[in-house]
Amino acid sequence: MIKFDVLSIFPEMFLSPLNFSLLKKAQEKGLINICLHDIRNWTSDKHRMTDDAPYGGGCGMVMKVEPLERAVAEIKGNVQETQVILMTPQGETFNQKIAADLAEKKQIIIICGRYEGVDERIRKHIADREISIGDYILTGGELSALVLIDAVSRLIPGVLGNAQSSCSESFSNGLLEYPQYTRPAEYKSWCVPEVLISGNHAEIENWRKLESLRRTYQRRPDLLKKLDLSADDKRKLEQIKLEET
Repeated sequence: MIKFDVLSIFPEMFLSPLNFSLLKKAQEKGLINICLHDIRNWTSDKHRMTDDAPYGGGCGMVMKVEPLERAVAEIKGNVQETQVILMTPQGETFNQKIAADLAEKKQIIIICGRYEGVDERIRKHIADREISIGDYILTGGELSALVLIDAVSRLIPGVLGNAQSSCSESFSNGLLEYPQYTRPAEYKSWCVPEVLISGNHAEIENWRKLESLRRTYQRRPDLLKKLDLSADDKRKLEQIKLEET
């Protein structure tokens, strides 16, 4: 089981998304444990302040180091294989490889930033890793934390109904997923490729690999540069390039 501890000043934002679909079932099965924490519980002033004006001036407010340091220290305890993550647009871009790495941890503590950001000492001395879900700005780290929890949870054994599902999805092998079809075989003259209803599993697998390469070449050619393609995959890719030209 993996435990997610989420630190936020708005923990209520998580209640609805975490109580539906796979995440709800995974919690009910005891495969994941998600604990929501209000950062205000670790403040020491009567106003329960989690932010303050930045030194040197400037607009906005900055999240304070003291309550977050206390919160992480208490929640972490003596748990081994814990990763403390700060959700921030300045972090490394989240991908399937990072999700797989995090799925091996016993505990993930997620800090959801707000306002103009966090005190730099949180980055330097508290967070083990900084993660971004893309090159854009959100109001806070809560939505990106939900993305991370969902992506990591799918990789926990037993969360998906079919253990093979995560193996064939986009990015699982570095490629985008091949096109998918279901019944009916024909609709408004839009037809399913004949190979998929042929019953020939070898040809189906060959078609799927070819189309996965094709889709990646067309939409995310940058991914191909990172892959160590087999000789057969390289032949398929050359075939696709010829067809495209």
